[in-house]
Amino acid sequence: MIKEAKAVETTSINAELLAKMFLAGAKNLDAKKEWINELNVFPVPDGDTGTNMSATIMSAAKEVMALENPDMKSLSKAMSSGSLRGARGNSGVILSQLFRGFTKAIKEYDEVDVELLAVACEKAVETAYKAVMKPKEGTILTVAKGVSVKARELATETTDVVYFANCLVAEADRVLALTPEMLPVLKQAGVVDSGGQGLVQVLKGGLAVLEGKELDFSIEEEKEEVYEYEYNVSFTVVPKKDLSGADVSKINNLFAELGNINNCDTKNNVIALDMDTDELGEVISKAMVYGSLVEIKAENKKTDAKTVVKEEERANLEPEKEYGFVAVSIGEGLAEIFKGLGADYLIEGGQTMNPSTEDVLNAISKVNAKNIFVFPNNKNIVLAANQAADLTEDKNIIVVPTKTIPQGISALINFIPEQSPEENKERMMEEISLIKTGQVTYAVRDTEIDDKVIHSGDYMGIGDSSILSVNKDINVAIDEMVKAMVDDDASMVSIYYGSDVTEDDANAVCDKLVKDYPDLEFEVNFGGQPVYYYILSVE
Repeated sequence: MIKEAKAVETTSINAELLAKMFLAGAKNLDAKKEWINELNVFPVPDGDTGTNMSATIMSAAKEVMALENPDMKSLSKAMSSGSLRGARGNSGVILSQLFRGFTKAIKEYDEVDVELLAVACEKAVETAYKAVMKPKEGTILTVAKGVSVKARELATETTDVVYFANCLVAEADRVLALTPEMLPVLKQAGVVDSGGQGLVQVLKGGLAVLEGKELDFSIEEEKEEVYEYEYNVSFTVVPKKDLSGADVSKINNLFAELGNINNCDTKNNVIALDMDTDELGEVISKAMVYGSLVEIKAENKKTDAKTVVKEEERANLEPEKEYGFVAVSIGEGLAEIFKGLGADYLIEGGQTMNPSTEDVLNAISKVNAKNIFVFPNNKNIVLAANQAADLTEDKNIIVVPTKTIPQGISALINFIPEQSPEENKERMMEEISLIKTGQVTYAVRDTEIDDKVIHSGDYMGIGDSSILSVNKDINVAIDEMVKAMVDDDASMVSIYYGSDVTEDDANAVCDKLVKDYPDLEFEVNFGGQPVYYYILSVE
C-alpha cells in the first residue's frame, strides 16, 4: 500500500512574500471599493467607506511597490508610513493604525511565523483601539479583534501559516456576519459593517498569494493632470435680445471652435459659460457681441500654479504668528465665510471628499504660526486631523473636533487672541456643543433606517446623529427637519444653500420658516456646497 506524501508545511513568511500579500490585499480592496461603498448605512450620494479605505491602503501600496529588495524593516516602514499619511476617513485611519501596530511587532525580524503573527495581530488591535476615543463594537475594530483572539488561540495549535491564515479569514468572515447583531442600525439597514468588510477583503487578497495564486501586483500610478489649454474663463452674458433655439445652437458652436466647453447654460435668457481656451481675448470679444458680460473670471492655468507656490513660499518668509487656522470646507460661499473669519488655509473637502492625513499635514506646513487650530468640520475627518497632529513635531496643533460646517464657523467666531490655546479650545468646545446641524440631500437607494422607510430619490433631513425627516417634497423634508431641531432654547437659525439651489429658492425657504417661527432670528448665506442642498444650524 502506497502512502500519500504529506504536503510540506509553510512555517514562515519572508519580506518578499509579505510585500506581495500586502499588495494583493490592497488591489482586492481597491477592486471591491464601490461594492463596499454601497454597504454604508446612510443612503447618501457620497457614501465613501470603500473609497476611503482604498485610498489609504493604495497610498501605502505605492511605497511598497517602490522598494527594490525589501527587508522586513523597510517593508514595515512603507506599509505604516504610507497608510498613516494617506489615511482618509475614520475607516481609513483605523486601517492605517492596524498596519502601524502590526508592523511595530514584525519590523525587527527577517521572517514571521505563527507566534509572531499572533503577537502582531494583538499589537495591531491595541494600537487601533487607542486611536479611537470611543471605540464602537460592530465595526472594523470588532472584526480585527476577532481575528486577533483567534490568532492567539491558533498559535498554540499549529505552526502552518497557510492553515493559520485560512482560519483567520474564516473568523473575520464569521465576526463580520455578526456585526448587524451588535449595531441595530446595521440590522435595520440589512447590511454588515462596511469598514469590517473592507478589512476582510484585504485579508482575502493576502491569503490568495499565500496559497500560491499568481496575481498581478503592479499598481498603476495616477497620471499627472495635463492642461490642454492655457486659460480657463467663465462669465455670464446678459443678451441684448431674447435667445431663440437657433441662437443657443449657434453660440455653442461658436465657442466650441475656440476651445473646450466645460459648461454652457442658457437658462432664463442668460448665457453662463465656463470653458478652457488658448484664445482668451477672442472668446471675450465674441461673447460681447451677444450682450453685456458680468462675473468674469479668467485663470492662466500654466502660470497661476507657479504663482500659488510663490505665495506659499512668501507666507513662510513672513514673521511667525502666534495663532493660525486650518479648516476643511467645500463650496465657494463657505470658503469665503471661513476666510472672512480668519482661516489661513482651507482644505477642499468634507462629506463629499474626505481629505487625507497628508492633506492636513500639507495645510499645516503652509501656515506659519506657533499654534494652529484645525477644524475638520466633519465627523469622518476628525481622526485624520488627530493623526496629522500626532505626526507634526515643530508646531502646536490643536484639533477642535468640529463635526459640521456650522460647528466650525461657531468655533472660529469664538476665538479670542488674548487667551491661551487651551482656554480657546475649551470655550470652542462649549460653543459647538450648543449647535444643532441639519443637512438636506437625497437618497441613492431604498433602505430603512432610524425607523424611517426611505426610497431612492427621497429628500432626507439628516441631523447630528440620525435622519430627522424623509419626504418626496424637499420643502416638507426641510420643515420636518427644522421642527425636530428647534426647542425652547433656540434663538437663531442659519441657512447655507448649496450649488444646486437658487437664491430665490433659499429665500423662499427662509420666508416660510420665519412665518412658522416668528420668535427666532434667521439668516441666509450662499454656501455653494455640492450634494447637500441645504445646511441649517439651530443655536
